[in-house]
Amino acid sequence: MEHQPTSTVKHGESRRPRLVAFRRIKTTRAFEEIADQIRNELSTRRLRAGDRLPPERALAAQFGVSRNTLREALRSLENAGLLRLQKGAAGGAFVRESTGEAIVTGLRDMFHLGAIQPEHLTEARVMIESIVVRTACERANGEDLAALDANIEAAEQAARDKVSFYEQAAIHLDFHRVLARATKNPVMVIVMEALIDVMLHFIRDIGQQRNSWVLPSRRRFMKHFAAGEIDAAVTEMGQLLERLNRYYLSLWKERDRAEAANG
Repeated sequence: MEHQPTSTVKHGESRRPRLVAFRRIKTTRAFEEIADQIRNELSTRRLRAGDRLPPERALAAQFGVSRNTLREALRSLENAGLLRLQKGAAGGAFVRESTGEAIVTGLRDMFHLGAIQPEHLTEARVMIESIVVRTACERANGEDLAALDANIEAAEQAARDKVSFYEQAAIHLDFHRVLARATKNPVMVIVMEALIDVMLHFIRDIGQQRNSWVLPSRRRFMKHFAAGEIDAAVTEMGQLLERLNRYYLSLWKERDRAEAANG
């Protein structure tokens, strides 16, 4: 199997395989049916995070397929972020803790394939950010406020040090990760992570373009946020994102026109 070697068992993982009754496979797309059956066991919670599937030989016999077919199914589930494949004496196929990685990868792929256009991305970002700011403003604690302030200070230092544009952009986008964590809602965190990942790719596509709007807006935002002025905080963030979005989209269109002119 193509996976990273290790001999440790993570907290919550069992050395003993979970006993699950799988059906024998009868279709030509055997690896897909195997993956579907395992997904079903996950959805019904007969398989849980940390569980270890039966050994490869036993699992292949249970499904009535070759070990190569089984490996194809397991790799597809690993790529989807559902399993972790581990070598060694304590190795095997383990159900992963949910990280949202599959959502992030899926959204990124949709953007690169053109199923998500820049206009869709920027519009969704404004709408989702409004909910995140409002919720975070209601739930943030002192630790969250300190993390947001620390991010702004890091961004200001990066600007003074004239670090690369992309490093500065990554720091600015990380501010939104911190905000999402302040909502105390893992769905918000995953959605924001997916948006940030695609935004970084979008920004790299349009090229290096600095602006002087973000840091002053961050300070105004934090003044409202720390004071619990929810509507004012939402408005400040929304106005900044709308301005950035117009700017990014204009650069995207300029790039498209230049590429069209160059054939």
